[in-house]
Amino acid sequence: MAALELYSKFARVWIPDTTEVWRSAELNKDYRLGDTVLHLQLEDETDFEYKLDPKSVVLPPLRNPDILVGENDLTALSYLHEPAVLHNLRVRFTDSKLIYTYCGIILVAINPYESLPIYGSDIINAYSGQNMGDMDPHIFAVSEEAYKQMARDEKNQSIIVSGESGAGKTVSAKYAMRYFATVSGSSAESRVEEKVLASNPIMEAIGNAKTTRNDNSSRFGKYIEIGFDRKHHIIGANMRTYLLEKSRVVFQASEERNYHIFYQLCACAHLPEFEPLKLGSTDDFPYTNQGRSPIIEGVNDLKEMEATRKAFSLLGITEVHQMGLFQILSAILHLGNVEVKERGSSSCAISDEGGYLAVFCDLTEVLYESMAHWLCHKKLKTATETLNKPVTRLEAINGRDALAKHIYAKLFSWIVSQVNKALSTSSKPDSCIGVLDIYGFETFEVNSFEQFCINYANEKLQQQFNMHVFKLEQEEYMKEQIPWTLIDFYDNQPCINLIEAKMGLLDLLDEECTMPKGSDDSWAQKLYNTHLKKSSHFEKPRMSNKAFIILHFADKVEYQCDGFLEKNKDTVNEEQINVLKASKFALLVELFQDEETPAAPSSTAPSGRAKVGRQTQSFREHKKSVGLQFRNSLHLLMDTLNATTPHYVRCIKPNDVKAPFMLDPHRAVQQLRACGVLETIRISSAGFPSRWTYQEFFSRYRVLMRQKEFLSDRKLTCQSVLERLVQNKDKYQFGKTKIFFRAGQVAYLEKLRADKLRAACINIQKTIRCWLARKKYLRFRQATITLQKYTRGHQARCLCKTLRRTRAAVIFQKYTRMWAARRQFLRQRTAAVLIQRLLRGYTARLEYKRLVCERKALLIQRWVRGFLARWRFRRIKRAVVYLQCCARRMLARRELKKLKIEARSVEHYKKLNVGMENKIMQLQRKLDEQHKENRELSEQTRQLESHSATEMEKLHMQLKTLQEVEVESRHRGDLVTSLQEELELVRQELEKSKEMVAELNEKNTLLKSEKDEMNRLIQEQEQQIKENSEVTHQETPEHLQAQLNEERFRYQNLLTEHLKLEERYADLRSEKEAAELSKRDHNRADSGYSSSQSESIHSSVLTGSEVSSLEREDTGQMAADVSLLLKLQRRVAELEKEKMDLQSEMDSKEEQLELEQTKELEDCQRVLGAERDYEALKELESDNKKLKKDLQELRQSLSKGSGSKLASPGGQTYKVLLEQLNSTTEELEMRKEEVLILQSQLVNHEGFKHKETGTEGESGDSSRSPTLGLHELNEDGELWIAYESLKETNRILVSQMQTQGQTHEKEVEGLKAELQQLRAELDQQQQMLSNSLELPHDARIQASLQHEISRLTQQNMDLLEQMGKQDKIIRKLKKHLKTYMKKFGEAEGVDIEQYSPENMVGESGHTVSIVRKERDFQGMLEYRREDESKLFKILITELKPRGVALNLVTGLPAYILFMCLRHADYANDDQRVSTLLNSSINTIKIVLKKRGDFETISFWLANTCRFLHCLRQYSGEEAYAKHNTPRQNEHCLTNFDLSEYRQVLSDLAIQIYQQLIRVIENILHPKIAPAMLEQETIQGVMGVKPTGMRKRTPSFNEEGSHSLESILKQLDVFYYTLLQHGNDTEVVRQVIKQQFYVICSVTLNNLLLRKDMCSWSKGLQIRYNVCQLEEWLLDKDLQSSGAHESLEPLIQAAQLLQIKKKSQDDAEAICTMCTALTTEQIVKILRLYTPVNEFEERVSISFIKSVQTLLKDRKESSQLLMDAKITFPVTFPFNPSPVALETIQIPSSLNLNFLTRV
Repeated sequence: MAALELYSKFARVWIPDTTEVWRSAELNKDYRLGDTVLHLQLEDETDFEYKLDPKSVVLPPLRNPDILVGENDLTALSYLHEPAVLHNLRVRFTDSKLIYTYCGIILVAINPYESLPIYGSDIINAYSGQNMGDMDPHIFAVSEEAYKQMARDEKNQSIIVSGESGAGKTVSAKYAMRYFATVSGSSAESRVEEKVLASNPIMEAIGNAKTTRNDNSSRFGKYIEIGFDRKHHIIGANMRTYLLEKSRVVFQASEERNYHIFYQLCACAHLPEFEPLKLGSTDDFPYTNQGRSPIIEGVNDLKEMEATRKAFSLLGITEVHQMGLFQILSAILHLGNVEVKERGSSSCAISDEGGYLAVFCDLTEVLYESMAHWLCHKKLKTATETLNKPVTRLEAINGRDALAKHIYAKLFSWIVSQVNKALSTSSKPDSCIGVLDIYGFETFEVNSFEQFCINYANEKLQQQFNMHVFKLEQEEYMKEQIPWTLIDFYDNQPCINLIEAKMGLLDLLDEECTMPKGSDDSWAQKLYNTHLKKSSHFEKPRMSNKAFIILHFADKVEYQCDGFLEKNKDTVNEEQINVLKASKFALLVELFQDEETPAAPSSTAPSGRAKVGRQTQSFREHKKSVGLQFRNSLHLLMDTLNATTPHYVRCIKPNDVKAPFMLDPHRAVQQLRACGVLETIRISSAGFPSRWTYQEFFSRYRVLMRQKEFLSDRKLTCQSVLERLVQNKDKYQFGKTKIFFRAGQVAYLEKLRADKLRAACINIQKTIRCWLARKKYLRFRQATITLQKYTRGHQARCLCKTLRRTRAAVIFQKYTRMWAARRQFLRQRTAAVLIQRLLRGYTARLEYKRLVCERKALLIQRWVRGFLARWRFRRIKRAVVYLQCCARRMLARRELKKLKIEARSVEHYKKLNVGMENKIMQLQRKLDEQHKENRELSEQTRQLESHSATEMEKLHMQLKTLQEVEVESRHRGDLVTSLQEELELVRQELEKSKEMVAELNEKNTLLKSEKDEMNRLIQEQEQQIKENSEVTHQETPEHLQAQLNEERFRYQNLLTEHLKLEERYADLRSEKEAAELSKRDHNRADSGYSSSQSESIHSSVLTGSEVSSLEREDTGQMAADVSLLLKLQRRVAELEKEKMDLQSEMDSKEEQLELEQTKELEDCQRVLGAERDYEALKELESDNKKLKKDLQELRQSLSKGSGSKLASPGGQTYKVLLEQLNSTTEELEMRKEEVLILQSQLVNHEGFKHKETGTEGESGDSSRSPTLGLHELNEDGELWIAYESLKETNRILVSQMQTQGQTHEKEVEGLKAELQQLRAELDQQQQMLSNSLELPHDARIQASLQHEISRLTQQNMDLLEQMGKQDKIIRKLKKHLKTYMKKFGEAEGVDIEQYSPENMVGESGHTVSIVRKERDFQGMLEYRREDESKLFKILITELKPRGVALNLVTGLPAYILFMCLRHADYANDDQRVSTLLNSSINTIKIVLKKRGDFETISFWLANTCRFLHCLRQYSGEEAYAKHNTPRQNEHCLTNFDLSEYRQVLSDLAIQIYQQLIRVIENILHPKIAPAMLEQETIQGVMGVKPTGMRKRTPSFNEEGSHSLESILKQLDVFYYTLLQHGNDTEVVRQVIKQQFYVICSVTLNNLLLRKDMCSWSKGLQIRYNVCQLEEWLLDKDLQSSGAHESLEPLIQAAQLLQIKKKSQDDAEAICTMCTALTTEQIVKILRLYTPVNEFEERVSISFIKSVQTLLKDRKESSQLLMDAKITFPVTFPFNPSPVALETIQIPSSLNLNFLTRV
């Protein structure tokens, strides 16, 4: 198609405009060849005639289709020219707020003059590892491309950042270095990347200044070369600087500033350490007040100074050197204040009235006289002598300023050298990336030597850029095998030769500088004579003889010759330098130590390419001019850039007023021409600028294909279609993989495509409109019929309604009259019944009162008569008893006399003796019978002992209770007097309490009144509370849950950091061991291996002993970390407890007020109950006296029966035995009395027998002499045994009484303390109540709630402490009880064996072997200590998850470890328990570190959780034991509390879970974006748009594309593997939720950073993919896992792409719908929305602003991207195992034969 045919009606073109540079217009009619005028219509609908030149017939450039506007790459535009580039940049910058755009290999960056959130670490992570064309343009994309090419091609890279002042060069270079520092990191501990970033504030302080165009303009050029090692980590850096603007030190234009460091010093003048510098305000120094703009808006010089000093310190510059630098800078400021006064016509003198020169000399430590002299004189050398010549005042001032500039330049060079020294490295870098931050092309009204050098450097860079672009184009054509034709491009070599060639401008300038009387005028004349009319790039101004014009590649620039020679020579007085070199200031001397001839020109840039180790420069080098030095350094820079792969960043300044997101077309076009962007466009458009792959072309333009043109080969299909559509074959070329189009051909194809789609749309519209019209007609017809039907029905219903109303009225009257009559009757009957009821009630009450009075009178009479009868009876009884006593006393005296007489007779004595002997024989016989019965009972007791353990425990408990009661009663019986005194005190306190009760009653009355008032207020506010309670109950748990999740998230992040530190420690240790091994072993492989290889080799040969040694080393570290982990876990537990407490308090806040009043009444009743307690005490004392006797008898019987174990307590035999013992005791008491009587008779009548008995007692045992008679009288010693037992009982009772006394005293003290505490609490409550009554109602409720919360919290803490103590006591008692039971069983077995008949036979005959019966398996495994490492090696280190998961019980390793732990607990071996747990944990960590695959991690996550659940399940705690079977409760741990180890295992499970999530993310991450965004799952929906150059030059070859099916298959693998390994269902749900969050975050982040993905069709595609994921969840029954909720942001983003975006209602609908997206994300998607077809419309700016207005009140994070690295806090709910431990069988395949079942 001819180009002229494109100029048809409705075609849009660009026409020049003085205001907007280019303006859009539309053709009103077709253009024909020969027309001289184009009839156009402007955008404001005004007609315009565009005149054409009849000679050249240059038509205006065509405008691109709307779908191509706003593209990421300018080379993707169909029409490549200046207006298209400018319009594309304006749309992206002003409408979409996008500051970066590609132009082929160039990144165009426009300064937004506003801080944008697009440089955070999340953005860096998003761009890391991505192809350059896959993401939106960004400085990070260029940096990633350079870094990736360096790593892939092993070739040095460079990033060239250029632009004019204020365009943002420094910021772009800074972000590029930040990207390298973040992505690469440092291989050393010195963290070189931090030092590289720290050099920025230093260089900005000493090299940047405020100008009229930029507040932070770099006044020098710099090239930073960042070095990398083989692992691509930063190891060092080097900086080279170019052309420092020294003149700014002594002069600043209006509204400009000096270098930042001077203003930072003045801002710190008030600090103590800066007082010796004698600084002041910036207005006090001429070097800082000339611009009259000392303050930069938004910049704090004091804080900037702190950042500068911090950077100095980070780079190793000490405080001493820093103060030395500040001292020299202060001296420069004071030097500028030195005034020179004239003294005659040709001489001058120093006027130092202010003492500034003296301060300068003090700071520099030089002689005042010498400096003052040489400021006003200079030395002239002749062949014969040296003269001192005075200078004029102007020369002296110039010399002073030259000295200040020279000192600053030397100081600048020294700082740069120190920075390089800090960034240097001892090892040579393997590769490097250079970042060049250099000034762009400059042109001002007055251009001098500085602008000349800057534009000269830009000419060199532009030449290098043109050659590189030309080379890339040629490579692309050759790669695709397309015929290459030479492209004419601008070559600026003639301009460069004009400047730097022989007899060029620089040579003539240096020649003129060597002439004795050289001047700027003579140099100008030489230029005119040499180059005028001989070079096309050199011109002379018409009105000036001291200027010249150079035609640069960007523009014509006129340079003024004034000052060229002086700036090129840069002379300084030699003697002034000598004075400074003689200074005592070491740092100042160091600055000038490399100068041999100070009068030589000072270098403006450090020689970065000087030879290493060179300390001094020759005399000839000192004579080099500034221009020559700059040319040499520029040549070195070009050599460096040519040896690297360059990447270009062109910074554009949008306007001169620094307004955010405002583009000045004139300034933009000027800079686009100057920076080479348009030249790139021109080179690209000269050939085939539009390039499509065959697949992209087929997908986009298959609507233009015919059915017969569809072939299996896409290339042949595209060729046949193009040959039919475009007849001119010169308009396109077919390459190997792409189709190349001439400029405008893509627009033509788009026009054909749009026409075809428009025709199809018209056909569809026609059919749909016909269908709608017919549907409307049928609907009207049906509506008419329906109206008729309903009208007729309405009329019939009205007639029916009238008839019904008439009948209803009659019925209504009937029933109304009946109702009135019935109501009258009922009223009368009710009145009669009421009167009867009242009369009968009155009569009944009178009768009742009479009966009550009679009953009370009878009751009084009964009690009075009873009292009189009892009183009379007691009086008669006392008299009768007294008479009986008297009579009995008289009879007893008579009997006594008679007995005395009888006793004196021997016959009576013999009778008594005979009776006594009979009694003794009877008693002896009775005792023998009792002994026989006792033996029978003992045999029965032994048989019943095995069945009486429970009853014995009960009796022991009862016995203890009785003992306590007995001791208490005895103590109280002995302390009756003290109790009476205390009773008096209690009565006094009771009186006081009564008074207090009276006062409390009064207060209670007041409280009741206030309560009534409060109830009234509560009832008034009840409705409001009910309304707010639902919201509160909903919000509070959500808030608490969020806090809990946040705390868990922090805790688990700490665990992650801890794990990283552990891994780093292990890596360092392994590296250290590898280094030691390499030193010892000289036959190792060569040192070229990487550290990762050596580490893997070393780790792969670890044996079992080495594993165990590593485990032992890690045990100590793990134990040290337990305390930290426990504290964190306690914090989580406290938060959970607080959550539950607050929920319960919120549910019962209305009941708390009533509870408080109830508690107060209970306190009062407690005081009143003291009197009742005393009465109960008396009753207890009487009961205790009764129990005392029974208890004493029981103790005596038990003490006699304990030695022989006669019976089992609680049995029937035991009760019979107690009765017999009681009766025996009574008889022994009677015998005791009789024996005493007999003993007294024997003493009187048989002295000889008494003497014989006494002699035997003395010879036998003197200790038993008091009971001699007892032994003689009783042959078997029964009386002696009774007597000894009685004494033992007395001693026991005495000790118990003493113990009980002490216990009682302690109880009394405890009760007193508790009483005091209750009183204090009562006072506190009264005080709080009085204080709360003074508060308003809301504050009163809040205060009461706060008090209740604190009180309940304290009570909970106390209860928890008590529960802990009780748990410990219970565990201790259980342990003792089991020990006693074991001992009791052993003793029982011994007794039975001793007295069994079989044993007696064995003793008499041969020895019989006893075979032990096999005991039941108790679920324990025993192993030897030497087999411990073998156990861990087999069970953990060498265990393969796949075989265990398929063939064995799930969680088998965990069960085996726990059964080994149970045996260690059973054996009470704490060391083995600790070793087993610590070694297991450490070995699992080592295994996971070695084999970090998903299957291994999933397997050990399941086993770790099962081990944790076993520790919980068998801990014995009630919360876990209730889920067990009785048999499982028997297997609980008995000796050790392993709650702390449960916490450690929980932390290990969290670490394994996080590692599992990281592995899943690494597997899923590369698949998500291609599958969710790039793959076309719905064929024909997505439209492929033209892509730029970046898409066809990826950093690496594309791999096989991933599909959604691959993600679903991977999810299936994850899901079934987790279930196969036995992971808990809840854990699996959390893993799935995390996976879906990763999918959502990665997809949404790619969507937000890829403009080509934000379209309607892409939203449909995303929604379809999300539906597939939802179906997967539904199929796996995981809807409740929270995974669907994690996809909500992606779902809303897809809906946002598809929803209508025009009206205000649409904006409100978007705000209501997109609740899961932040405001930044919503606005970003709206700005990135790009139509794929012409039928779609862009989102207007007004609509985006309306959405922003509606969303401005949202309180949310300003972060743009979702954090894909977030790991949700994981929980491990308790899941008890139904498997019984005794049923677990260990397979022989595990080779665990050394484990013994117990």
